[in-house]
Amino acid sequence: MANGWARDGAVQDQIDDTVSDAVLAARARMPSGESAEECDVCGEEIPERRRAALPGVRTCVGCQSERDKRPALSGINRRGSKDSQLR
Repeated sequence: MANGWARDGAVQDQIDDTVSDAVLAARARMPSGESAEECDVCGEEIPERRRAALPGVRTCVGCQSERDKRPALSGINRRGSKDSQLR
């Protein structure tokens, strides 16, 4: 398949790198350390079962659900189009 100057498999490499970056970013966002007894956002008590299941948790289920609804932007653009390089 003719694809300019890119070597064979370059597209798959980009896909693999994007997936790897997403996994690393997700792991970095995971809590660690000692869990809080009260939610950092609303102040409600965090249930013991949640603290045991997810060490380092800082928010209650409700506040974490609201946080998870917000989109997370990665900021890495591997498409390589001329327009994306000008931004």
